[in-house]
Amino acid sequence: MKLRQLPFEYAYRNLGRSRVRMLASVVGATLVVLLVLSAAGFVRGMQLTLTQGKGLHENVIIMSTGSEEALERSQIDASTTGQAIASIPGLVERGGVVYASPEINIALPVNADASDTTPRQAVIRGVRPVAFLVHSEVEIVEGRQPRAGQDEIIVGSLAATRLGLPDERLAVGSTLRFDNRDWAIVGRFRAPNTVMDAEIWMPIIDLQIATKREATISAVVVSLDTARFSDVDIFAKSRLDLEITAMREADYYASIAAFYRPIRIMVIVTASLIALGGLLGGLNTMYASFAARVREIGTLQSLGYTRAAIVTSLSEESLFAAAIGTIIGAILGLLLLDGLAVKFSMGAFALTLDAPVMLAGIAGGVLVGLVGAVPPAIRCLRLPIPQALKMH
Repeated sequence: MKLRQLPFEYAYRNLGRSRVRMLASVVGATLVVLLVLSAAGFVRGMQLTLTQGKGLHENVIIMSTGSEEALERSQIDASTTGQAIASIPGLVERGGVVYASPEINIALPVNADASDTTPRQAVIRGVRPVAFLVHSEVEIVEGRQPRAGQDEIIVGSLAATRLGLPDERLAVGSTLRFDNRDWAIVGRFRAPNTVMDAEIWMPIIDLQIATKREATISAVVVSLDTARFSDVDIFAKSRLDLEITAMREADYYASIAAFYRPIRIMVIVTASLIALGGLLGGLNTMYASFAARVREIGTLQSLGYTRAAIVTSLSEESLFAAAIGTIIGAILGLLLLDGLAVKFSMGAFALTLDAPVMLAGIAGGVLVGLVGAVPPAIRCLRLPIPQALKMH
């Protein structure tokens, strides 16, 4: 008479028979989960930052022709803002303020102080107060807006990572140095999942003077209300004298995201290879542990348990250990990786461990438990029962 299943407690109690085997399985699953979370969180964070999620308004960037891939290269006449407001009906207007933000985007070397000789490339954006209305993602979380003519700036929450400085070094009240003078930090802002989170903002007039470009700006960002993108596009194409072009803000950042796609693919492939290495290591551990239990497995077969029942029990045992490692890996990932800032050429972004990323990490841990148990169990079951009972 064949027995159907081994008792559930059999797999559970086997976990404590070898602490080394148990520890190796747990550590293997933990490492695989952390690797998957690191890679997926990296890709997810970069993707969210560069795809620039939808704000409250649909924004269109008016920039110079030929600068569609880098706003830093754009230079348009400073009068473009007024001409856009006068020529494009249907822009968002609240309290008499038209949502049209003239801006300068520029990368400049910044130092922590006069004695600091390390070149630190920062992305600086010169703005007027209307920029906080157009870019609704930006929220001042400490201090206040900078005032023109006072050498004041505000910094994003990831600006310290972009500059390679400790976060406390950019506290409100401290200073940064560029253009041969110190600039007081009077506020900090956050703009989650946007490139602006790693920028330094200051009054546009101060940046025009510092960069000696009083007559030009980089771009005008307008928010559409009843107007359509085609209205802005017609304005840009009709003003041949200004040499400008219009581009949806979402399309601009999507083109940058496409530029970084090979890097994301490389990260995924690298992490997959490392995770595969961890999986093979787990397989090796399970092979070694099951090989030492050939006699036990032969005894179970002689008692009438089917091969399927034995494989199921061994899989449950492996899944128990993998589940413990998965939980530990998930907790460590949330504590150590979530929100971790990463510097890149466009600024900085934070690793994002949201629900899809966590699901991928948990799936990786469970896969280690399943794949790590079945192949070695089947290999042990291939031996004839008399031969298995003679094994030591």
